Amino acid sequence: MKKHLLGALFTTFCLLFAAQGMAQDSEYVEGGHYELLDEVQPVQTGDKIEVVEMFWYRCPHCYRLEPYLHRWLENKPENAEFVPIPAILNENWAFHARVYYTFEALGLTDQLHVKFYDALHRERRPFNTPEQVADWVGEQGINKDAILGTFNSFAVNNKVSFAGVMTRKYGINGVPSIIVDGKYRTSVSMASSHEALLDLINYLVEKAAAERQS
Repeated sequence: MKKHLLGALFTTFCLLFAAQGMAQDSEYVEGGHYELLDEVQPVQTGDKIEVVEMFWYRCPHCYRLEPYLHRWLENKPENAEFVPIPAILNENWAFHARVYYTFEALGLTDQLHVKFYDALHRERRPFNTPEQVADWVGEQGINKDAILGTFNSFAVNNKVSFAGVMTRKYGINGVPSIIVDGKYRTSVSMASSHEALLDLINYLVEKAAAERQS
């Protein structure tokens, strides 16, 4: 009798687990919560699942997303790697992409990325020239000449060119946009909220990892 009861309980548990899995699979809908890119793009992260954020420093929506992305990074899946790429839809956006890649080239991203966002959106600082950016960097206690010497360097030019190409290949027409493993595109509006986006990113990372193994 006990064996039959245990067997029934086990069967019930399996059915519930399977139902839960199907609910999870149907929770996110392609074409609703995320989109499949027209053409899958190569990733920069090797065995890791690439999670790209396409952003623009002057975008208030990107600024609001920033703390949520930092929270996600603290608990991100071990098989995921985050790659920020500044989107370039016009020359104004290209200038800010150049700012980001100048910080990156000098190893200053961790120190200046969030502060630059704050300077733009909280302090309303005008950043329209390399000199204005360099003066602000000098206020942070960093040699501003390094900014001016790197801003139009060969390395930064190549990165800006790459960002422009990927903006087109990812089909970006608004930011922030998230690209997972070079194939899935989503956003805060598609996910319905900032918190929901973090869960959706994790779902797409898991989905992409499973597809790599299949």
